[in-house]
Amino acid sequence: MVCRDLLRVGLAALLGAGLVVPPAGTPAAPAGFVEAYPSTAAAMDAAGTPYAGWAAQGRRFLTFDPDGDGRAVEVLGDLATADRIAVLVPGVGNRLADFDRGLGGVSRRAPARQARDLQAAVRAADPYARVAVLAWLGYDPPDGVAAAATPASARRGAADLGGQLRTLAGQRPTARITLIGHSYGALVVGLAAVDAPPQVTDVVALGGVGVGVDRADRFGRVRVWAAEAPDDWIRRVPQLRLPGVGHGVRPGDPSFGARPLPVAATGHDGYLLPAGPTLAAVAAVVLHGATDPAAPVAGTSDPEAAITRAGGTGAGTAGAAQRGGATARAGR
Repeated sequence: MVCRDLLRVGLAALLGAGLVVPPAGTPAAPAGFVEAYPSTAAAMDAAGTPYAGWAAQGRRFLTFDPDGDGRAVEVLGDLATADRIAVLVPGVGNRLADFDRGLGGVSRRAPARQARDLQAAVRAADPYARVAVLAWLGYDPPDGVAAAATPASARRGAADLGGQLRTLAGQRPTARITLIGHSYGALVVGLAAVDAPPQVTDVVALGGVGVGVDRADRFGRVRVWAAEAPDDWIRRVPQLRLPGVGHGVRPGDPSFGARPLPVAATGHDGYLLPAGPTLAAVAAVVLHGATDPAAPVAGTSDPEAAITRAGGTGAGTAGAAQRGGATARAGR
């Protein structure tokens, strides 16, 4: 008995020191869900300034990796109880160093700020909604325009995002997930949506360079929304697709067939500015699956029924799309 106790104590010490690993099949915390918060907080503490300060503020991350350009997935809201989840994916040039400050020090470009602004817009629309917003810098975006001409980074990002989505669907099976991609990030969410679990009901492209296909109906049950400002330089990007180069028709082009979102003349980086028409519309899509909260498609007291209905295109959805299109055209 004493020998067994000593052996047990010794094994516990080795496990704690990381000198042995538990056998295969030992239950582990779900990757990319709330159980990850303590380990990401410890990693931020170890990384020092400014990341230790993020942890000290109580900010919660599913992913944190300071190596290379860095990766981070921040969660706003209570992911463990959310029945609406929005995943916001940024585009070209974003690095962990810019996660809070924004590219070039321009705060409106910062994924963390955009996620906070979206969360605030959702709360303003429905203070009681159980919504979590993820600022998802879970991939390595291209570093410049030349690299962004190829879909290689987006494909790798879509594979990582797909894993995240399967985890979210497994942990919150009755939640409805909206994917929101800005610029090159639209390509990431579009590619991820192809094989996404049924909880993914909406894809939103903001100034998107492409989404992997040339027509919205190729997504089947998933609704596709697009905003493209009249002064967005993305309009000058050639709409071509060659082997390894180009992304095809932009989701903001009328020929693509996306459900248009209202826009203002705010350039390439102003879609999620507070008090802007696009931010409010995106919040409505997250909450209701429609830009008109009075005629929600998937809003129901039964989340499972909401997921089932999300693939439909009933009269309420068509009316919302027509109204959204009229608003968008008026803003161009």
